[in-house]
Amino acid sequence: MRLCLGCNESKPKKEMIRVVRNKDGEISLDTTGKKSGRGAYICRSAECFKAARQKRRFEKSFSCAISDEVYDRMEEELLND
Repeated sequence: MRLCLGCNESKPKKEMIRVVRNKDGEISLDTTGKKSGRGAYICRSAECFKAARQKRRFEKSFSCAISDEVYDRMEEELLND
């Protein structure tokens, strides 16, 4: 079970999408769940992504600032998935 950063609901890991920060500090979506690095989870919905972005939950989880370009790229990947 994993906790969604957007809606704060616990769901099975397979129903979630992992957002990962690698050693180089790059942040990206990990649809396979196998990339190395620090991970955080959200539901597979744009609403949860937007809520987590608005509340800056990714930034708190990864202890770093995230640019709008990175957020926009992740949101586009999420919508095209």
